[in-house]
Amino acid sequence: MKALRYENQKLAIANVDKPATDGEALVRVTLSGICNTDLEIARAYAGFEGTLGHEFVGVIEEVPAASSSESSGLLTPGQRVVGEINAGCGACDLCRSGDSRHCANRTVLGIVGRDGAHAEFLKLPVVNLLPVPPEISDERAVFTEPLAAACGILERVSIDNKTTVAVIGDGKLGLLCAQVIGTTGADVTLVGKHNTKLAIARRREIETKTISEVNKLSRHFDVVVEASGSPSGFELALDLLRPRGVLVLKSTFHDATEMNAARIVVDEISVVGSRCGRFAPALELLKSNAVDVESLISDEFPLAEGVRAMARAGEPGVLKVLLRA
Repeated sequence: MKALRYENQKLAIANVDKPATDGEALVRVTLSGICNTDLEIARAYAGFEGTLGHEFVGVIEEVPAASSSESSGLLTPGQRVVGEINAGCGACDLCRSGDSRHCANRTVLGIVGRDGAHAEFLKLPVVNLLPVPPEISDERAVFTEPLAAACGILERVSIDNKTTVAVIGDGKLGLLCAQVIGTTGADVTLVGKHNTKLAIARRREIETKTISEVNKLSRHFDVVVEASGSPSGFELALDLLRPRGVLVLKSTFHDATEMNAARIVVDEISVVGSRCGRFAPALELLKSNAVDVESLISDEFPLAEGVRAMARAGEPGVLKVLLRA
């Protein structure tokens, strides 16, 4: 099969064997989405080598017979699915509780120890797969993983219609976070630099402000979500938070980040990390058309042109680039 792989400091389309399922499900990939994490890995971040990609929608090709009880008989060949990306050991307390996201021995699709989704086929444990409702198109379903990451904020922080929230960063993740938080009825403001991107949020009746405009709202917000990917967003977030506010970190900074700990202590700021979310809430939002993901699609390429697609995804102003297997 074809796969977009990063190996020996080189990004290329390679012909490789289909995954040996080893008791897992085999999925034929329909669409995959290029994420900033893919771009960072291709710059030698995290030491991962192999097939990139963790955002996908596909069709089940094979399901091990022994897994029928795990999946309650719901998953069968030919069914459209998306897949949670953390594959746990299955034996630790976290895995037995049904949440492998922090399993110490987990692999992560296209990121840690497991070939990813920019390929014609992938494998995942059956328990990781969720059926895609017929109301959700492939072009929307491929956003399930990043949308779930945005939904993960609501697992970590209590937000309701009395909460004032700022989301810093008008990229893909920031736009999804603002929309997800908006479903709670909270007063949400998206902060960014690019009018064309901010316009996507405004169409969903989300207030937007440029950085210069939001600087006038110092110490105004109960919760600030940092999703800019820039260390400067961290300092801006502290400027915007009220005393005893909550700072939610969605960005993973690969270089050292300076932090004014005194401000956090004096203002009694709670700092919360937020990474992966569960897929079921994201699928519900997609099914009900509660979020706009189509406007985030900048381009689509065939898998065979994956290297060119990665270059396109790294261009300024580009949002989501899709690969069709």
